Amino acid sequence: MKRMWIAPLAIAAALTIGCNRADNATSTRAGGANGTATAGTSGRTEVSSADRDFVQDVSRMNAAEIDLSRLAASRASSPDVKQFAQKLVDEHTAAGAKLSGVATQNGLQTATDLDDAHRDLQQKLSSKQGLDFDKSYIDAMIDDHEKMVDKLESRIDKTTIEHRSGDAANAGAAADATPKVDTKAQTVLPEKSDNEVTARVNAWAADAYPDTYAHLKQAKSLQDILKKRSTH
Repeated sequence: MKRMWIAPLAIAAALTIGCNRADNATSTRAGGANGTATAGTSGRTEVSSADRDFVQDVSRMNAAEIDLSRLAASRASSPDVKQFAQKLVDEHTAAGAKLSGVATQNGLQTATDLDDAHRDLQQKLSSKQGLDFDKSYIDAMIDDHEKMVDKLESRIDKTTIEHRSGDAANAGAAADATPKVDTKAQTVLPEKSDNEVTARVNAWAADAYPDTYAHLKQAKSLQDILKKRSTH
């Protein structure tokens, strides 16, 4: 009789252990390695076409700004423009390296070649000298940085952008004043996403945004200076 009771008990114990293991495995898959859910993300890691296009676009724009700025760092006649060009080479190179790291980590491709419009612009700039070169280069940097700022803002929590209110006050600054290089948008945060790849791309955009916006403002200040010089 004792043996008859032992067998059912052993079967019940085995079933209980098996169910517990299955529940733990399901919990681990849903919540991560420690079986706890990560707040604010679903853990999705698929690469979207929007992320691919964004990385291609900004990396190509970044490469163009570096290439044109290298040319300006050696050919510009104004010391202010030379300094600005070298600053862009340094900071856009650093931003590009960070973007390459994000791309490699997430199976994305960056672009390093110039588009046709920037190839043509490079040829035109190469034929210019002196103040004419400086003005054309700065005009190009304003155009490029306006486009880059718009691109980056598409990946940023716009409620954290605080630079707009200061633009009107800065517009009245003297045109002869040396442009400040440390003017940056502050407290910029990336747009939230449940997709881990998108979240990383957005984080890069938020990190790159302050310097990019500062470059735009400085280029506009230099444009005013160069216009004033051309009238004298």
